[in-house]
Amino acid sequence: MTCLPGDLRARETLSAWLRGLRLYLGAMLLGHLLWESLQLPLYTIFSTGTLREKAFAVVHCTLGDLLIALSTLTLALIFAGSETWPRQRFWPVAVLTILFGLAYTVFSEWLNVVVRASWAYSEAMPVVPLFGLRIGAAPLLQWIAVPAVAFTIMRGLTRGEIHASAWPRDEALHR
Repeated sequence: MTCLPGDLRARETLSAWLRGLRLYLGAMLLGHLLWESLQLPLYTIFSTGTLREKAFAVVHCTLGDLLIALSTLTLALIFAGSETWPRQRFWPVAVLTILFGLAYTVFSEWLNVVVRASWAYSEAMPVVPLFGLRIGAAPLLQWIAVPAVAFTIMRGLTRGEIHASAWPRDEALHR
């Protein structure tokens, strides 16, 4: 079977795009699991909940974070991405993803702390006054730090593919 140059480029682009997505989401899963575990003392469940309730909260919040990560990345890709992402349009997608994550975090903290009272901050939680609200600093930092690290990891691990694919290829090798 002969591989046409256009087909090869399309496969390489899809491969880089899919690898970037997998690396980003994998790093986000691990990063959020670690962050949720470490910030647990900043919520009242740490002192009032059972071990099972704490474990459930960490797993539940981590999986929710992964869905938020996927949603914010998808929105960023729709608005600023390209079919050759992450080779092109990397930074606009990364910045928009983080901004969307921050916006959702402000909304979610307001909804769950103020409106629903689904969770509460402990005295240890530093808060940031924002739009007349008192939003936990840890969740805000989470949605800056974790995606920034995940994008850095993803960019670093796909960079070799990105630069390697820019080199001219010997088409005879791909037949």
